[in-house]
Amino acid sequence: MDISTIIGIISGFGLVFLAIFVGGGFGWFVSIPSIMIVVGGTIGATLINYPLKDVLRIFMVVRNVVFHSLPSRTEVIESMVHFAQVTRKEGILALENESGKISDPFMAKGLALAIDGLEPEVISSILETEIEYIEERHRLGAEVFTTMGTFAPAMGMVGTLIGLVQMLMQMEDPSKIGPAMAVALLTTFYGVILANLICLPIAGKLKTRSQEEILLKEVITEGIRSIQAGDNPRIVENKLHAYVPPDERRSAFLQ
Repeated sequence: MDISTIIGIISGFGLVFLAIFVGGGFGWFVSIPSIMIVVGGTIGATLINYPLKDVLRIFMVVRNVVFHSLPSRTEVIESMVHFAQVTRKEGILALENESGKISDPFMAKGLALAIDGLEPEVISSILETEIEYIEERHRLGAEVFTTMGTFAPAMGMVGTLIGLVQMLMQMEDPSKIGPAMAVALLTTFYGVILANLICLPIAGKLKTRSQEEILLKEVITEGIRSIQAGDNPRIVENKLHAYVPPDERRSAFLQ
């Protein structure tokens, strides 16, 4: 689970709810018509903009944002150095015994291609195509949430206009002015919350996660190329340390 995401959700929504409770009652800020306008309008506009399958896929994306954690680059480098040591001692076919212990599908696929004896250019092409697909998938998820974050405040303004029209049409009845004005203001409130506390932060998190994951995949690809080339484990480690800040580098040969 991503702790920063959880802390951000708790602090962001917590402060908003605290301000609501301190200033009055929670019931004042609940309006079913306003929710229908903002949420329904945002989803409808997003469905017009993207195919249904792409919109439905964002639920999986949200789960990955909150619960999925990536291994550190240092851990990946340690694994690649270990594989290089096994290959150096027993040959690349010995990695078949290690492949069953690998939880990362991308790493397992790359090692399987190397074990099968494919040419380095072919392996690089396959893995780079895989990386491009992952990058495109993440880009689409972030784009959908960015689009929703753009539409939500606009839907809030639509609700505000509806509420103002209802208010102006009922000026002769003062008892109906308040509810109409509440709809007008709450739709803007919901639109801002949906955009700035949910959609846009998730889009930003997806972009950051995508960069981290792509970098890890590049480390794995470079490691597999070095292992297949028969590089000394020290050389493999030195090559992969280029992807890690100097203060985070740990050598397996200095213990």
